[in-house]
Amino acid sequence: MIYGIVAGLWGLVMMALLIQAIRLSYAIEARSEKLANRSGFPRNAMLHLTILNIGVAGDAETQAMRRKMNIFLLINLVGIVALAAAIMVFTAAPEATAPGG
Repeated sequence: MIYGIVAGLWGLVMMALLIQAIRLSYAIEARSEKLANRSGFPRNAMLHLTILNIGVAGDAETQAMRRKMNIFLLINLVGIVALAAAIMVFTAAPEATAPGG
């Protein structure tokens, strides 16, 4: 019971971190001349370009936002791997033992 609650909360926290990273990516794109969306149509966040610092403005504030986004994504990656490991450990079937042995 408690495991399900903790796993659910952990998943919600990981999702919130991913949403914050995507919002930061949009803000970084808006501040960067090469990445700004001037088409008038919505588009997906260009996470791959902002992670790799391709076309991102070089000012200190934008780079600080990019580092914060990268930290959020790294925490998210570690958190999802930890959640997957916990699921494997806690849901593994107990080893069957032969009676009398």
